[in-house]
Amino acid sequence: MRSQQRVATINDIRLKQSDIRGGMLRLSKKADYGLMAMKHLAERAPEGACSAKDVADAYAIPQELLAKVLQRLVKAGLLHSQHGTNGGYTLARDAAKITAYEVIRAIDGPLFITSCITVRGECGQSEHCTIREPLRRVNQSIEDVLRSITISAMKDESDAVEAESKVAAELIKIQ
Repeated sequence: MRSQQRVATINDIRLKQSDIRGGMLRLSKKADYGLMAMKHLAERAPEGACSAKDVADAYAIPQELLAKVLQRLVKAGLLHSQHGTNGGYTLARDAAKITAYEVIRAIDGPLFITSCITVRGECGQSEHCTIREPLRRVNQSIEDVLRSITISAMKDESDAVEAESKVAAELIKIQ
C-alpha cells in the first residue's frame, strides 16, 4: 500500500516560543490574532480595506491589542495601512504569497522551540548535549510546515469546510 501524504494546515500546528503546555506547542495570542486578521483581510479583499474595529468585532478580539498586531504586520510589509474615511488595512501581497511563517515571525520574532536553537545557540549543557541536532531538525520541520501554509490556503480551507457544512445540512433535510 502506498502511504498518502497529507498537506499540513494551520490547524495541525499550535506554537508558542519555548512554551509547551498539555503536550503541544502553541501560538501566542498575538500570532493567533494576526493569522485571524490576515485571513479575514484575504476573504474581504474584493471589498477593499477593513478597519481594525471591523476585524476586532468580527472575532471578539480586543481592538487595542489587534491594532498593535496589525501595525507590526504593516511594519513587516505584510499589510498596507490607509488613512481616511475609506481607510483601513489591506494585504500588501496576494494571499497566496504570504505564509503563516511570515505572519508569526513578524509578530513573535524568530521561532525557537528551545533556548539552544537560537542565533547564539548557547546553553549550559552545550558540551554534553546529545539532542541539540534532533531538536534543530524539529525546529526546522515546524518552520517548513509554517512556510508551506499560505493565507490563501487558510481562506480556501475555511471556504471548503463551510461548503461541506452546507451540503451536510441539506442532506439532513432530505432524510
